[in-house]
Amino acid sequence: MKYSFVIILLIAFCFLGCEKDDICSNDTPTTPSLIIRFYDVTNPNTDVLYSVTNLRVQGVGNDEVLPGYDVVATDSIAIPLKTTDTVTQYSLYEEYVLDDNDTPDDDSDDTVTGNEDIITISYDMEEIYVSRACGYKTVYRNVSINLVEDDDNWIQLIRSVNDNQSVEDENEEQFKLYH
Repeated sequence: MKYSFVIILLIAFCFLGCEKDDICSNDTPTTPSLIIRFYDVTNPNTDVLYSVTNLRVQGVGNDEVLPGYDVVATDSIAIPLKTTDTVTQYSLYEEYVLDDNDTPDDDSDDTVTGNEDIITISYDMEEIYVSRACGYKTVYRNVSINLVEDDDNWIQLIRSVNDNQSVEDENEEQFKLYH
């Protein structure tokens, strides 16, 4: 009897010493991506989305294509912004086609067709504490997008949804691109 009381007491002390696990839930909001939707430039006063065909999204100075945006037809994109700089650039290709000249093992003779537009996204960053388990997330303030002008821009107009646009979550669009 005496031993069972001691064992129960030891077990109770073990449970009293337990802490809640610090695990960051998948439902916890993290650093958001910029949401851009595409619209028809011939009808800019409507909210009818207008898909871009064979769209390819790639960071400038980065050989990797943004996952999920390698030759797709879509009316919206969610793109990450850098957390180490206040400027991020992307190449957005419309009607992207890679011609390997029937030599799939030789990249030196590959040619790309399609119309490339480069956008420059500028912003201020603010780190917000989420929790001990999740740490901090970055939100972006005063976000603006500028189009690098060339002789054949397929993007005709860029509008922010709000003045002093911020990116705090991924549940709403922040910019409209008209083509």
